[in-house]
Amino acid sequence: MMYALISSCLIGLNTKYNGTNNLREEVVERLKNEYILIPICPEQLGGLPTPRNPCEIKDGRVIDTTGRDFTDNFYKGAIEALKLAKFFGAEIAFLKSKSPSCGCGKIYDGSFSGKLVEGSGITAAIFMQNGIKVVCID
Repeated sequence: MMYALISSCLIGLNTKYNGTNNLREEVVERLKNEYILIPICPEQLGGLPTPRNPCEIKDGRVIDTTGRDFTDNFYKGAIEALKLAKFFGAEIAFLKSKSPSCGCGKIYDGSFSGKLVEGSGITAAIFMQNGIKVVCID
């Protein structure tokens, strides 16, 4: 079986910004029959606590609801996640959609109003730049 990375919130770990998760049991059940899943939380790998203020990408920077800039943490977490992918030889990652780390195709616009724009989160973009296929899961 091949290795695959997966957002840890999708497997039920309470790593989401508000201390909860985004468990997708049906997806995880299907995937674990095809892959050895390696859970990651780029925000935690970047040194951020859980819970934490929600973040969004605005003008290329990752900011929270108070305007604090966490871009460096998000890049650090993405690089650490990439190291895991390379260590295990993972060629695919199943990531949480819309996230400023893991989202692909559509992410929140930085206004904290729920508006989506085209784009990818920091980790998803770095994975794709390094040849890792990214599949986003709602």
